[in-house]
Amino acid sequence: PLVREPLEALRRPSLSVPVLSPLFCRDGNLQDIVNRGSLHEFLVGLHDQFGSVASFWFGRRPVVSLGSVDQLQQHINPNRTTDSFETMLKSLLGYQSGSGTGGTEALMRKKVYEGAINKTLENNFPILLKLAEELVGKWQLYPKSQHIPLCAHLLGLSMKAVTQLAMGSRFSDDTAVIRFRKNHEAIWSEIGKGYLDGSLEKSSSRKAHYESALAEMESVLKSVIKERSGQGSMCIWAVHFLSISEAVQEKLHQELIDVVGDGPVSLDQIPQLRYCQQVLNETVRTAKLTPIAARLQEVEGKVDQHVIPKETLVIYALGVVLQDADTWTLPYRFDPDRFTDESVMKSFSLLGFSGNQACPELRFAYTVAAVLLSTLVRRLRLHQVKGQVVEARYELVSTPKDDTWITISKRD
Repeated sequence: PLVREPLEALRRPSLSVPVLSPLFCRDGNLQDIVNRGSLHEFLVGLHDQFGSVASFWFGRRPVVSLGSVDQLQQHINPNRTTDSFETMLKSLLGYQSGSGTGGTEALMRKKVYEGAINKTLENNFPILLKLAEELVGKWQLYPKSQHIPLCAHLLGLSMKAVTQLAMGSRFSDDTAVIRFRKNHEAIWSEIGKGYLDGSLEKSSSRKAHYESALAEMESVLKSVIKERSGQGSMCIWAVHFLSISEAVQEKLHQELIDVVGDGPVSLDQIPQLRYCQQVLNETVRTAKLTPIAARLQEVEGKVDQHVIPKETLVIYALGVVLQDADTWTLPYRFDPDRFTDESVMKSFSLLGFSGNQACPELRFAYTVAAVLLSTLVRRLRLHQVKGQVVEARYELVSTPKDDTWITISKRD
């Protein structure tokens, strides 16, 4: 049975940030996170209650959460050198920030990643085109009434893109791709949920499955988890949003005809597809594609009047910020034209989704999505399935809870 320990057993953080008191000090607010359904949904409620700067307990560890652009800007500037994905996982799992060399190491690693991804795209761009052509060619054979499951098709596309570009012909066989995808999904689900709510440690069968899948994945490819998850979800959400916005779809079609014409898109043409970039930016924002990031406080810092001690994990509640009405006009509307506003782009870049703050993997995801849309939208019209309600599942990357469906028709 659970034993309720006195809250005084928790070491009160030496900061003035409003804190959500936990029921049990052993687990902190983990049960509150579980009850909300995800860390993102918990943070939405936390910031609704306490404002843009708040804190909670992850087990016995205090965590600060920032939920507005102004507070993020104050914190990012002196703490921009660490990788947010890795920081959060390492911090929650008990790593310390080290001797201060982590920032330099992270910058060097980022440069290596950027060089490797750029070279991979340049050398293997025809593979991306081939994969997109194969998918669109398959869809063109479907009748108008055929319901197409986006998650099943586009997660498969993204997995093939990552594995074939990274490891070549080894993953040209669908059986290997399916095996890899199953292991990947088992791992990603537990990273996104099991670690964050503590449930993985409480289930021996889940932990055994996770460790088995992890061992097999590590022997194949260690970096694919992060790259594939973002790009697959971006493709799914982009096609979904286009299917429910005919005007956006037609405007994108016109740009593709003007820039690309009838032939296949080239890598050099992708930066010229400005409206396509706006569509993908708005996809990231509306879907809250990456709802959470983090920084580990390397030295004592300050946000507004709040002092944040060294070694404090600071969560960036990006999913909260991306729907903040003070930053985005009509935040729940899918409107790519908002990104013609320079101030909007500045806020978006600050959050790490474009410009110098963006991670190298994001460029890979944008490129895959741009190739898919340039191939798909020039040949087919995308239509929503009437009566379908699409709900999101928020882990470290947001995806539809269930598969989302569209129908298509051929363009004249």
